[in-house]
Amino acid sequence: MTLLEEMYARRSVRKYSDEPVPQEKLNMIIEAGLLGCTGRNTHSPEFIVVTDKALLEKLSHARVGAAKMLEGAGAAIITLGNAEKTDTWVEDASIALENMHLMADSLGLGSCWIQGKGREAENGESTEEYVRKLTGFADNLKLVAILSIGCIEEGTHPKGYTKDDLDFERVKFI
Repeated sequence: MTLLEEMYARRSVRKYSDEPVPQEKLNMIIEAGLLGCTGRNTHSPEFIVVTDKALLEKLSHARVGAAKMLEGAGAAIITLGNAEKTDTWVEDASIALENMHLMADSLGLGSCWIQGKGREAENGESTEEYVRKLTGFADNLKLVAILSIGCIEEGTHPKGYTKDDLDFERVKFI
């Protein structure tokens, strides 16, 4: 499958089976994140990989109405930007997240981006502060998003896109 075909097929998955995510696949997803390009080659994104079921359940409350899939996920990758290294920490971490999204799909796993930056947890704290308290990441690190990952529950993978779904009116050639 070409990368473009993979991009057409990839969709966010929010329902996972109880099957654990194989460590080998999780390692490959992290490698894809570490390979993301960064401004001035700073390698600013940092990652916290969570597989502990009790912590995943707590993380499912990190966003109002948007993180419940973490209860059933096999893993989550908390993706952080180092604001002391670069002013492009959001972009750098976002590129890493997209790489990991695509890698998960290419390995037959489901994933979903759970926005963290600028969002609120169910308890009223910022999502960043809520996650920081659970995991202890340093103050110079800023939460961008959490990527949920899991083995896809049979029959729940959304249908991929087709070329007809693309809005080429948004593109101008000059």
